[in-house]
Amino acid sequence: MGDVAMTVPVLRALVLQYPDVKITVVSRPFFQPFFDGIPNVNFFGVDLNKRHKGFLGLLRLFSDLRKLDIHFVADLHNVLRSKVIRTLFTLSGKKVAATDKGRTEKKALVSLTNKVFAPVKPMVDRHLDTFKQLGFSIDLTNARYPEKAVLSEEILSITGIKNQDWIGIAPFAQYESKVYPLDLMQEVIDELANKNYKIFLFGGGEKEIQLLNQLQNNHNNVVVLAGKLQFKQEIEVISNLDVMLSMDSGNSHIAAMLGVKVITLWGATHPYAGFKPFNQPDDFCITSDRNKFPLLPTSIYGNKKVEGYEDVMRTISPETIVEKIKKS
Repeated sequence: MGDVAMTVPVLRALVLQYPDVKITVVSRPFFQPFFDGIPNVNFFGVDLNKRHKGFLGLLRLFSDLRKLDIHFVADLHNVLRSKVIRTLFTLSGKKVAATDKGRTEKKALVSLTNKVFAPVKPMVDRHLDTFKQLGFSIDLTNARYPEKAVLSEEILSITGIKNQDWIGIAPFAQYESKVYPLDLMQEVIDELANKNYKIFLFGGGEKEIQLLNQLQNNHNNVVVLAGKLQFKQEIEVISNLDVMLSMDSGNSHIAAMLGVKVITLWGATHPYAGFKPFNQPDDFCITSDRNKFPLLPTSIYGNKKVEGYEDVMRTISPETIVEKIKKS
């Protein structure tokens, strides 16, 4: 999800700076709301369960896309499926470029022996390089964001009218090594709830909803949104937040693509890997203590475990997080 969200600022800038260009975004239908409202951007939903499933499905996908009279192909994902599609377009004479994900540099960053602790090129900048290969130089210096969504009565019946600062908290991530300990997150939420904030908790799935209900802890100004809104509606709420507190996860990139301030917490991963939320200050990334845990970062995506590094995020105090939110 985060990978897709990081393409949004780039595409928004592209159509603003090249108003005659029309873009077709090819992705899973779930992600269509990311691109709603961007001029000259159409969305093509890939049916990976039926029509576009398997290798024959990829051939059908190529056939479907050829009908759209595409002139250039930018492969921003650079995985097996997209490689097949871009190769077919290359063979048909179209100009093609693919994002270099910097796998070698990232491997060196998380190495446990010959670590190279230095920032690699951010993914957003890598996407800019891809479009430059196709002849489109994009300037992200003055990034443009959409207007805050007008919330429907259905949404307002859950959120209430905004008459104070709204803080979103997304306490989960795909991998445990990227999740701030819930007992410490409870301290953060309790402290913020005692301030003049309205807090919204984001997540998904029955297990996460149960945990969010516990974190809500009977605070009247803390609202669990998980399971109550559709994805598009959640995005609309996020656009109205004053601050989003997130792990290194997709929610951080959704908030960033909407121009919301995003404070992120980093455990086994690190913003040096190129996944820092778009256009956010460096000090909004709160990382675990490398003095105590010098092998950090130990993983790019959080899917690798290193013995003795299970509790690295406990080096981030709740007080540090609350103070950062108050000053943001």
